[in-house]
Parts: sequence; C-alpha cells; structure tokens
Amino acid sequence: MLNSWQQQARQYLLQGYYSQAASLYEQAIAREPTVKSHYWHLGLLLLLQGQEVEAQTTWLLAIAEVEESAQIEFWTAELIKVLETEARRQEERVNYSMAWAIRQHIREISPTNLNNLLHLVELGINLKILTDEELISFGIIELLKSQPLVNHELDLLLRVLQKILNQAFEYPSALDLVEASLPYIQEPINFLIILLPASIKLAYSQKCPGLAARFLELYLRLDSGNLEVLRHLACFYQNAKDYWKGIETAKLCKTKSQTLTDKIYGIYVLLRGLMSAGGYWHEACEVFQEQELLIYSLIKEQPILPNQATVQRLFDASYFIPYLRDNQKHNRYIQNQLAQLCHVNVQRYAQEQVKRYKQRRDAKSKNKPLKIGYLSHCLRRHSVGWLARWVFEYHNRDRFQIYSYFINFSKLNDFIQEWYLNQSDQVYLGGINSREIAEKIYTDEIDILVDLDSITLDINCEIMSLKPAPIQVTWLGWDASGIPTIDYFIADPYVLPESSQDYYQEKIWRLPQTYIAVDGFEVAVPTLRRDYLDIPSNAVVYFCSQRGYKLNPHIGRLQMKILKEVPNSYFLIKGQADKESVARFFTQMAEEEGVEANRLKFLPNVASEHIHRANLGIADVVLDTYPYNGATTTLETLWMCIPLVTRVGEQFAARNSYTMMINAGVTEGIAWTDEEYIEWGIRLGTDPELRQQISWKLRQSKHTSPLWNGKQFTREMEKAYEQMWQQYTEANY
Repeated sequence: MLNSWQQQARQYLLQGYYSQAASLYEQAIAREPTVKSHYWHLGLLLLLQGQEVEAQTTWLLAIAEVEESAQIEFWTAELIKVLETEARRQEERVNYSMAWAIRQHIREISPTNLNNLLHLVELGINLKILTDEELISFGIIELLKSQPLVNHELDLLLRVLQKILNQAFEYPSALDLVEASLPYIQEPINFLIILLPASIKLAYSQKCPGLAARFLELYLRLDSGNLEVLRHLACFYQNAKDYWKGIETAKLCKTKSQTLTDKIYGIYVLLRGLMSAGGYWHEACEVFQEQELLIYSLIKEQPILPNQATVQRLFDASYFIPYLRDNQKHNRYIQNQLAQLCHVNVQRYAQEQVKRYKQRRDAKSKNKPLKIGYLSHCLRRHSVGWLARWVFEYHNRDRFQIYSYFINFSKLNDFIQEWYLNQSDQVYLGGINSREIAEKIYTDEIDILVDLDSITLDINCEIMSLKPAPIQVTWLGWDASGIPTIDYFIADPYVLPESSQDYYQEKIWRLPQTYIAVDGFEVAVPTLRRDYLDIPSNAVVYFCSQRGYKLNPHIGRLQMKILKEVPNSYFLIKGQADKESVARFFTQMAEEEGVEANRLKFLPNVASEHIHRANLGIADVVLDTYPYNGATTTLETLWMCIPLVTRVGEQFAARNSYTMMINAGVTEGIAWTDEEYIEWGIRLGTDPELRQQISWKLRQSKHTSPLWNGKQFTREMEKAYEQMWQQYTEANY
C-alpha cells in the first residue's frame, strides 16, 4: 500500500512533473535513509530529467552501503524492476528514446538480461539507430546458444526476429541470430508466419534470393517436410542461380505434393528449375506432359479451391507452355480455362468487394481527363521497364492522368525505377496484398487499368479478377492472361492476325501498325572484342542472347546446321542460365551435326544492359529462338542495326520478332519454316553485302519506321483508350 506522498509522487511521474516527484523522494531519503527503494526511484527521476551521472551516483551510493552479496543481488533485482516498469511505460507512450536510455542502464547493471537486450534491439530498430555491429555487441547470439536455455519471453523473441528479418539485408548477423533462436521455437508454424513473408520480401523485393534461401534452410531444421517452404526454397535457389539445388528441391516438392492442385504447381516449380537452367529440354517436356494431363483433370473437375494461396499458384501454372510448344489453339485453351477457374474462386472469396466494384459511378464528364492506371512490378530495370517508358514520356497530360501502381515495391538503386516514380501523376507503392491494391485502384476511380505483367505475377491476376476499374487491358508483359474480367489485349495485325481472336477470351485490340515502339536504347562502350575470344577478324559471328527458358534442341539444331554450312563461322551464346548445362547442351548438338565445339563461345552476363547492347556489335547475324522469340532482345538487335533471323509461328510469343522486323522495314531474315530459317541463316552468313544492306536499312529506319516512333505510338495508344472509353459509356449509360 502506497503512502499518500508516494501516491503523489506517482501522479507527478505520470504527469511528467519529474522534478516535483524527485523532491518528494529526496525528502523521503532524509526521513528514511535506509530504505533503498527511495534511491531507485530518485535515480530514475533524475534519469528522466536527463541527469544520467547523478542518477548513476544515486544508485551506486545506495548499493555501496550493502556488504553481503545476497543483499546486493536482492537490491539490484529491485532496482532493475523499477527501471523495467518505467521502460515499459515509456515504450507504451512510444517514447522510444527514453526507453532506450533506461534499458541501456539496465544493461549496465545486468548485461546478460536477455529480455532487456531483446527490448534494446527492438527499440534500436524503431529508432533506426541499430547497427549490425551493435546487435553483435549485445551478446544475444551467445546467450541464446548457452546451455541450459536462457529465460526468455517467447513473444518478445519472435517479435524481435520479425523486425530483424524484415530488414535482414541490413543485418548480416541476422542469420546467426535466427539459427541461435531455433531451440527456443516451440511451435514452428508461429515462426513460419514470421519467416516466410520476410524471406519472400528478401528474395524478390530486395533481390537477395541466396540469403533468403539460407533462412528457409534453417527453418527446415524445425519442419523438414513443409511443402510451402520447399516450394519457395526451390524458387529462391533458382533465382540465386544455384540451379542444381533449385532442381533437386523442386523434385522433392513434386514428390511430396498430394492434391491435384499441389501436383500441378509442384511440376510448375520443377519446370521453372529445368527451364531456367537450360539444357534439360527432354526432362522438361516429360514433366510438362504430366502436368498437362493434370491440368485437364482440374479443368474437368472445376473444384472450389481451398484458399487464396492455391488460387495464386494456379494463375501462373501454365507459364511455360508457350516456351515448350507453338500450338495456339491448345495453349490458349489451357490458359483461358485455368484463368477462368482461378477467376471464379477469386470472386468467391471477395464477394462483397466484387459486388461493390460492380456498382459503378456515373459516366465521366467529357471535360475531365481519363485516368489511366498502369499496374506492374517491373517498372524498373526490366524489359517492361525499358519498353514502357515512351508511353509515360509522351502521354498527353491534358487528356490523361497517369497513375502508377508499383507491386511488391522496394526502393532500389535503379535509375529506371526512379524515372517512373517521377513521371507519374500519382504513384502507389504497393506490397503483395491484392485486395488492398485493388481497393486503392477503385478509390482512385481509375477509368482504364492496364496490366503490364499478365501471368508473370499472380498478384496482378488477382487484382484484375476483382475488376476494380470499369475497363481493364493487358499490354506488353506477356501473352494475354485469359481472365474474364479483362476486356482487351493490345496487339497489332502482325503479332496476332484476325484468326487469333477465336482463341482469346479478351477482345484483341489491334493498333494499326505495332503493339510496341521505342525511341531507342542507351548504349555504353563495348567490353567484347574478337581477339579476346580467339575469333579471327574475318570470321562470321552468329549470336544468340536468350535465357535458359528459350533454349531447346529444335531451334538449336537449326542453328548448328547454319553454322556447319558457313565456313569460318562462330556462334556466341549468352543468357541467364546454368553455364555447364547450356555448354553441354550445345556441345552435344554441335557434335551430332558435325560442328567443331571450339566454334561455340559461351559468354558471361555483363554488368549492365547498356554494355550488353554495345557488345551486340560483335555479331554479324543474330539467330532468334523459337517457339518463344526474343522481344526486348529483338528490339535491341534491330536498334544496333544487326541482321536477325527469326522463325515465325502461330502464337503471340512466336511472332514478336516478326512484327518488330516488319515495323522496322526489314523482311530479310523472316522465316516461315525451319528450312527457311536455315536458308536465311546461311545466306546472311555468306553474303556480307546483304548484311550491309540490311544494316543500312535498319539505320535509315530510325528516322522513318513506326517501331522507332514512341511519340506516334503513344498517340495510337491514347486513341485506343479513348475509343475503349467511348464504347464503354455508350454501352452502359
């Protein structure tokens, strides 16, 4: 029971009248000099007034009078209790600086108090002052490793781990901290709720997949068979270019998958590993055939999907089909049916939100500009980021307001990202919550929402399924997604002819000439020379720069046949893939076709896209891939005025280079059959005058061709937007 003066002192403390409270304790000490608690409170009140030295002196004076160690221990514990109580009060008041100061004193008194040290870490993060060196100096990792296990507050430990993990790239010791904490984790699922989102952020937003993989490896010590962890771990390995681990972990995922949807996604993860590595074509085809049968079973069954995560996974389960075959009818059927199934389930778990979005506002006044929303996670140094710039650059701001929705945003040292942030009228820096992002789009009253990513990002697919905007469009990032709430897919007469509409759920909106145009590309100084590669100056150099996804034996054999027929020719192969498996893949084909292996040169990736483009100048002829052509790589090749050989097919992905060459004013190198591909490759390799003519055509095209006129292209896009809006208003009002 507190005395009346103590109650008064308490009120002074709560009201912030620290000097008045201190005066009461000074009077109490004069009356009762042997009551130690008076000293503890007086010292605290001096500390709260910023008088740290006086506070320490007050405490030390009281303890110095105690002779027995047991008594010292007792009084020290009582002092810590007083300081701890006030530290918690200051934390509740969000006065983190004062709480930090108090807890630093507790640390001096009791340096191995684990809970206090954890509080200090949390406060340091809140104050943005905690460094990795300081985190190590606290000695928490050593304390956690000690035996027996140290007394701790589990919730506090988990909370601190969450905050450290959310900024793991700033704390190199975070990995050791997590490892030391494992014996304290009683329920692995509670830890996973913290670890998995942080690892995903680390891998994708902060571009540290290797470090993210190491965190998940630690979690597997607690729960070695967790399928969700294995799925992400496989993808992290693949992104970190640890291809073998990526494939092996993906195979484990496939083995552990039991349900139909899990099996489909398990094969997707395995395909992702095999295709990104390159050189595993036959195995990829085998597992794809297995996946296709499972997808047909799923389409027939039309199940209610158990949760949002399952829906997200299925959106992009068919991603690799156009890389594996050129069959527009069957490929689009699978894509459309999967998208329809996912769409139905998205609308089921977000019924109220969807219902609200259907209750559209009145038609826009003719005098108001249209609000165009661009949705993407690629507005940075990425193909989409490089190519979409000109539309943002040339948009008529009197007629259009540009809203950019950055998905899974993280501030990067990226000048392209910075450019987009400054180029938009309104910017939304979103995370990965699709419903929150959709709500923002809806409240912004976007008129036309343009998805730049398609099924390359499941979050976008969910957002488009919710239909937060009255008109929704897919452009640029991939083929159409097939989601029923997307109204239009922007194409042109070459990449998708009239007959293609039969296979699309969306209405194909064809721009008059090209579905993409750029004013050009930044080019640096080349870092490649022929003599560096032991290639004679008079040799013919063929070049292919594509990631592992696009490498397959069908087109590879055609390329080897070209090489065989052109004397003194070399083939430069570059792209994101496993160097060993790609080298093995091409070397085997070369031997089978009678081409010397030393005519193949495997190039490493370079530091920037600017250098990559400059290095294209080493090539005499670029050989495109099929059934999935180059897109950005084709534009870069044409901009550098290098002849290109492409094989045209049925599907969108097999006609990219075709439309770009047509719109650059070049038909030489366009092949409609395998035989023509070989013929063009040989002809361009053996006819230097023809190469020179094509190069001159491409150089001249920069002044006249629609492919290099970003301003005119933007006008065509704007005209399309206005026509879409007119049709919408006429149909609905």
